[in-house]
Amino acid sequence: MSKKSIALGALTGGLFTAPMMSVMYIADKWVDLSFAPFDAFDWLTRVLPGAFITFGIDLMIDLLRAFGASVANTAKTAEQIIAVGVFLIAGAVAGIIVFVAFDRLRPNRWIEFGLILGVIFGVPIAAITADIGQSTLSPYVNFAWITLLFLAWGALVIHTGRRTLPPASTPALETGSSGETRSAQALGRRQFLVRMGVATASVTVVGAGLGRVLETSERSRLEKELDAVSADAMTDLAPMIDLPNEDDPVKPALGTRPEYTAVRDHYKVFIRSQPTKIEAAAWTLPIAGLVDHPKVMTLDEIRTAYAPRSEFVTLTCISNRLGGDLISTTYWTGVSMQDILEEIGPKPEARYLVISCGDGFYETVALDLIYSDERIMLAYAWDGRPIPFDHGFPLRIWLPDRYGMKQPKWITGIEVVGEYREGYWVERGWDEVARIKATSVVDTVAVDSIIEDGDSKLIPVGGIAFAGARGVSKVEVRVDEKGEWREAKLRSPLSDVSWVIWRYDWPFSEGSHVFEVRCVESDGTPQIAERSSSPRPSGSTGIHQRSERV
Repeated sequence: MSKKSIALGALTGGLFTAPMMSVMYIADKWVDLSFAPFDAFDWLTRVLPGAFITFGIDLMIDLLRAFGASVANTAKTAEQIIAVGVFLIAGAVAGIIVFVAFDRLRPNRWIEFGLILGVIFGVPIAAITADIGQSTLSPYVNFAWITLLFLAWGALVIHTGRRTLPPASTPALETGSSGETRSAQALGRRQFLVRMGVATASVTVVGAGLGRVLETSERSRLEKELDAVSADAMTDLAPMIDLPNEDDPVKPALGTRPEYTAVRDHYKVFIRSQPTKIEAAAWTLPIAGLVDHPKVMTLDEIRTAYAPRSEFVTLTCISNRLGGDLISTTYWTGVSMQDILEEIGPKPEARYLVISCGDGFYETVALDLIYSDERIMLAYAWDGRPIPFDHGFPLRIWLPDRYGMKQPKWITGIEVVGEYREGYWVERGWDEVARIKATSVVDTVAVDSIIEDGDSKLIPVGGIAFAGARGVSKVEVRVDEKGEWREAKLRSPLSDVSWVIWRYDWPFSEGSHVFEVRCVESDGTPQIAERSSSPRPSGSTGIHQRSERV
């Protein structure tokens, strides 16, 4: 195994993998063929041990926070970049294997040799895309498509090996010195590599650009489809413009996060590299199992056959770090699960709902929990419009007082069963109940909003506090560790299940200071002060603090 064959193999494998991904990207956005890098990455996240996946998630979030990036806005993009990078590295490794094999064997039938190697590398990837890919086309079509691309990849890599690897032996030369000829051969190989690099780079850039245009067009089409759904069936669900606490005298300190999260800014977390896209016209919800009246419901039936419920809801991710931004508040509308259960009639031995989703996610919800809380809903609208396709369209469930990991979206089926089954993240080591931990955050020390109060100056300090459905009765702020805890003012929450905006006007004192905050639940239970080393398995805890020089 020569160093040259390893280096050339890695370079060639990577150079041809990049344009192959661009071609896949175009085909994905144009005709809905599979994009193998995402499918392969998603498959890995399902088969690798849960602890390994959690470690990767934690590392990615910690790096984003270390660089000051918004986890809510960049985590999924970072994940996609990792998926593409892993696929590119795999292509480079495959190129090394091809070059080393070719260098050793020097087959006469090199084209056939390249095609065979293409099949060896391509068939497993094709099988993965056929198994878990989200394409609406036949799995056989996707299998053939990916295999064909790898056949071309193998032939091109082997052709490059023939042109760039030095011959196994140098024959006697009739004219000129062997040194001069070898130099000419080396120059020819370098020129070939340069031309190949330019060609593959051009295909990659053009393909990526065209794929991006097609993706934008597809997103526009889906949004127009949601607008049509909204116009046809949801005219009575006008978006909430005026917040119920608009006249509350406690105003958020400048720099506090928006009390109501615009839907476009709501955090996104899901198990696939891309959001699942479900066509509204073809979607139905089968509800079967241990029930007296199995049903298959359309989206229109769910919207029109039951009285709608609406609520301002704060949703947070169990992976959210202390003070993180994987938490949002918007206006949900749906149907109470109690109404659904009343119609289907669970049998006496029924105990749980097993909810299946279009992205492969699944979760179990106890019937006793649903019977105890009429607020639990199958939601079909946010802010008076259909739930966006990248947030779970057409249907997702909401469970008060539970982290997002227990709240499936893109729901495609419900089975009523008698025995408990672990959900997707529970199988991977996360908390079975996933009850929200009380938390409070210092969002801002508004040094540019000094309040003149006689001879003294006050600086508004503010943020949010949240304790799930249990509510927040008090928020306290401490400035520097030796200071006393002072009670902050609370703004009326949007609902019993939304976060609370708090504000504390701090007497100005020049210098560097550390601001800390803690909250108390409605029943007097203080938030957990001990800082958890990791959100796993039950969510982050601890006292949030913010350093500021004033």
